[in-house]
Amino acid sequence: MGSCLTAEQRPAAAAGAAPGVKEGEGRRREEEVPGRIAGNGVGNAACLFTRQGRKGTNQDAMVVWENFNGRTDTVFCGVFDGHGPHGHIVARKVRDTLPSKLRDLIYDDYGESPISNSDGSILEETLSPYADAEDKSPMSGQKQEHREFFCTMKDSFRKAFKVTDKELKLHRTIDSICSGSTAVTLIKQGHDLIIGNLGDSRAVLGTRDQNGRLVAHQLTVDLKPDHPREARRIKRCNGRVFAHQDEPDVARLWLPNCNSPGLAMARAFGDFCLKDFGLICVPEVSYRQITEKDEFIVLATDGVWDVLTNQEVVDVIASCSDHSFAARSVVDLANQAWRFKYPTSKTDDCATICLFLNKDDSAGGLPRSSVTSKAIGSSQRAPARSRKLRLSSKRVIPEDVEDGSDSNISGDERSFESFTRLNTLLALPKFGDTSPTKK
Repeated sequence: MGSCLTAEQRPAAAAGAAPGVKEGEGRRREEEVPGRIAGNGVGNAACLFTRQGRKGTNQDAMVVWENFNGRTDTVFCGVFDGHGPHGHIVARKVRDTLPSKLRDLIYDDYGESPISNSDGSILEETLSPYADAEDKSPMSGQKQEHREFFCTMKDSFRKAFKVTDKELKLHRTIDSICSGSTAVTLIKQGHDLIIGNLGDSRAVLGTRDQNGRLVAHQLTVDLKPDHPREARRIKRCNGRVFAHQDEPDVARLWLPNCNSPGLAMARAFGDFCLKDFGLICVPEVSYRQITEKDEFIVLATDGVWDVLTNQEVVDVIASCSDHSFAARSVVDLANQAWRFKYPTSKTDDCATICLFLNKDDSAGGLPRSSVTSKAIGSSQRAPARSRKLRLSSKRVIPEDVEDGSDSNISGDERSFESFTRLNTLLALPKFGDTSPTKK
């Protein structure tokens, strides 16, 4: 079939601090922000953990920012999945700039946060067929103040994402032509929750049903190229959507006249070679009011969701007697599931944030000490109690690796030993029939 070259095999900048910023200097600036954790660690209400896969540099980034905007009842969470030769740089740049821009738009433009609903209503955006257009559809059955609140927050999220993307395009030392990042973000203030989603990372809620059973409720939509609404927009912009014959389950976005770059998502920061052909940076925004039945929210990159179901993730978090190890337990389980489900593939990077709700009312919550960014390493072992989940009729038990430092391994050489599970393909050999595969 000939040789294949992935985007990850192109020359790339060295991993580490963003260009022009010394590693130590960047770390000091992060530590100066109270309540902000941008690596493996534990806070008052959340824990977060990432581990590098077997494809090269860890391109996942994440952040938890407690006491967001100086408010003790507010937290910002986000996970960012980079792709392409400079995806790790793009993901970290978005992680470091998006929260501040969102904060400034919400609180500086509107003063006190408009979040004020108290009746438990749920407002969710209904996307137009072309999501890059302004959504004019009314929200029937909702009170006027709810509509105004939702429109205000949605506008702030969209502006922040747009400004962040524009700065990436104009950045003089970050090449984001064929590199980019997804994002799934949330702001929780009191009992109010706003979620902004871009790409195929995911947010899932662990909540109790009417029988008291803990169930998974997906809060976001995986915005992949073959999603009907996304595909309509892409085709309208002359982009192409089809899957390569060697991985028929992965729909990709392609340029009109050549078989590249093959992006496995329909929305992303960066990837400016595709922005004229259907790729957008407009987030899908939704609102929910947290109730006493809601226990936690998990944000994770697609390295987790490719191999675990929503319910499996919720179950493993619920089984942790110490919530501080919940995020790591999810990543451990995902790594084992990769080896079981895709034995010939290289494990993808995995990043997970677990945000616990109503933590003051539940035993076994996260420590109430001041927020720290301590690493979860080999000296901090997960609880001895086993957590067993069924994966394709075979039990998989999360494991403890030697240490948690492998996520910092440098290098950007992503092997093409296995074709599957790559987010971006730079170019593919000519097909026998160059026309797109019919869906």
